[in-house]
Amino acid sequence: MIFDRLRGPSPAVIACILAGALSLSACATTPDSPDTADAGHSRPESAALATGLDPATSLNPFPSTYQPLPRQNTAIVGATVFTAAGTKIENGVVVVTDGRIAAVGDASTPVPAGHTVVDGRGRFVTPGIIDVHSHLGVYPSPGVQGMSDGNEATSPNTAQVWAEHSIWPQDPGFNTARAGGITTLHILPGSANLFGGRGVTVRNIPSITMQGMKMPGAPYGLKMACGENPSRVYGGRNQSPATGMGNVAGYRAAFIAARDYKAKWDKWRADGEGSPPTRNLQNETLAGVLDGSILIQNHCYRADEMAVMIDIANEFGYKIRTFHHAVEAYKLAPTLAREGICAAMWTGWWGFKMESLDGIEENAAIVDAQQGSCAVIHSDDAELTQRLNQEAAAGLAAGRRLGLNTREEDAIDWITINAARAIGIEDQTGSLEPGKRADIVIWSANPFSVYARADQVFIDGSLSYDRTNPAYQPTTDFELGQPGFGRTPTVAANTGAR
Repeated sequence: MIFDRLRGPSPAVIACILAGALSLSACATTPDSPDTADAGHSRPESAALATGLDPATSLNPFPSTYQPLPRQNTAIVGATVFTAAGTKIENGVVVVTDGRIAAVGDASTPVPAGHTVVDGRGRFVTPGIIDVHSHLGVYPSPGVQGMSDGNEATSPNTAQVWAEHSIWPQDPGFNTARAGGITTLHILPGSANLFGGRGVTVRNIPSITMQGMKMPGAPYGLKMACGENPSRVYGGRNQSPATGMGNVAGYRAAFIAARDYKAKWDKWRADGEGSPPTRNLQNETLAGVLDGSILIQNHCYRADEMAVMIDIANEFGYKIRTFHHAVEAYKLAPTLAREGICAAMWTGWWGFKMESLDGIEENAAIVDAQQGSCAVIHSDDAELTQRLNQEAAAGLAAGRRLGLNTREEDAIDWITINAARAIGIEDQTGSLEPGKRADIVIWSANPFSVYARADQVFIDGSLSYDRTNPAYQPTTDFELGQPGFGRTPTVAANTGAR
């Protein structure tokens, strides 16, 4: 499962057929218009123009049509609450109104009239888990060649491609991820290329289209890869890059071209003389990096290579948002904290190739110990995404064995608010704070216990998964007819939801 980090794992899973009347109403909410609650969070026109778009063309050619599933106002009462805002509240109360967090506090927190009360006694509540490195939908199940859609391995620079155009929403892995508490995912291209293309942030709800999952207002990420993958993919074809130095030359040449492209557009916008420059989709994405509207998501294992990538970013004046698979982040932890760069890591995966040889289980805890750090646990795998809470727990335990005094209320950040920061959505989700999206998981036990299971999952205040209620356990069209899946889509089909 982990031997081929180039392809990414062969993920599994989603779509929209919920059994029963409750699921039917949820399934029918695959809208043609965007969530009105998000209207104020769309990317500004100036940011879109700065990426080189002709004002006469569409500034948003693939708009989100996401809308929350049907929901009701809710109050979760009596649970132990990890807020991911630095606190752990015993016998806490979480109030959800109109899909947003309205209040979080102790047992004295009032519950508004008309709110449905959920008994959380003996259970634990966290923000929804965010997986910042997923290939669900672009490497879906079944893992066959005809659906292996995550790597445009045709050139070292494929910044022009967008992962969202490879997403298959019927991938059953979205459903199993939701059952593990995953409410938001950042779907990335693979790592064959120096520039692999744009990643997209999706809400983990059943949908017929990728636009119906696409998170409104979330910034795009640009997948870059350093190290062994691009050099072995292209060097074996007798073309550059074939070495680490070839990788670096390729990054620099691409950003030189993008800087020139951006300068031409800036000049045309300033003086309006003549026709606008011809659009170039590759340079358009890289120009978005240069102006800060597109965030760098950089596959990079080794500390020395991370340092080189930081130098390149400084040369061209952009910021790296997150290093992914950063197995040697612990070696560079003070630098990462100083630069404001998140490190997305596994706890237990290491040694499957040379650049991953120095991975240690204490990695996340060591990074987290730095003031101003941003430690993140990610999956890159359709199975691991179902138990990111356990991966975080293993990292927490390893850090404590080392002598670090990491608190549970800090470690929960690795899969919630830090993950949100890593992909630029921390103002919207990732913590249980008033005004934020009500993305919530109710756990059967402490989420750092191997025995914990997600009992209920709420996305924007909508009950999207319930472990004990089949009406809230979506089944994809792909799964229907398979052994063990006996439900029929007749009613949903009549609503156009299939």
